[in-house]
Amino acid sequence: MPGRTDSSTATDSPDAQPPGSDPRTAPAACSTGTAPAASTARLPVDRARSGLARLLPDRTPYRRQLRRIGAGRVLEIGCGQGDTLAGCAPGSVGVDHDPQSVERCRTRGLTAYTADAFLAGPHARPGAFDALLTAHVLEHLDDEQVEELLRAYVRYVRPGGGVLLITPQEAGHRAAGPAPVRFTDFHLLRAFAESAGLAVRRTYSHPLPRPAGMLLRSNAFVLVAQVPGEGVGRFTDSVPR
Repeated sequence: MPGRTDSSTATDSPDAQPPGSDPRTAPAACSTGTAPAASTARLPVDRARSGLARLLPDRTPYRRQLRRIGAGRVLEIGCGQGDTLAGCAPGSVGVDHDPQSVERCRTRGLTAYTADAFLAGPHARPGAFDALLTAHVLEHLDDEQVEELLRAYVRYVRPGGGVLLITPQEAGHRAAGPAPVRFTDFHLLRAFAESAGLAVRRTYSHPLPRPAGMLLRSNAFVLVAQVPGEGVGRFTDSVPR
């Protein structure tokens, strides 16, 4: 399983050890229904921002990361109340396990479903989307659940489409609620992407370099991947961080 083996091909700088005890021994998150559940967990908002955090914007939706892969229609897994989805191209869809979050998205004029409703709906068509985004979700799932989720939803992204996987670094991991299953760093993200058959294009730290993750809650691991098939290798990393 990816969570038990670091990818030997990773080219990123060495990752820090998981905060506290080994989170891989934590109880597995439960999944219900016939489709993989996606957590709406988000890093808590800093009520009192000071120092370095004051110089940075609040955790904004991942529009810049999506522009990196030239995203059109986005399928966001774990869309929460739609803050990122609201800035995506027309035709984008969110999926979330929380019916209240889905309802909030819909009151904002967005298209969102619970997992089972998505699979039964008109948008669940192979290759219907240009990109897949899942942010601050994978760290709440165990190995099997991550693999199931990625394999279940990647099929809805067109060949050559982009995939963004985003997880918190140390400060965000400690602050996240509910408690994450384990610390999901560059090595694990790469292993999960490769297990899902994706071509990994790049990993990087956002919004600041990797060391800031010890203190800045919004600092995150970002993996950019691509669905195999027509158009692979065409998108470029032309948008600055």
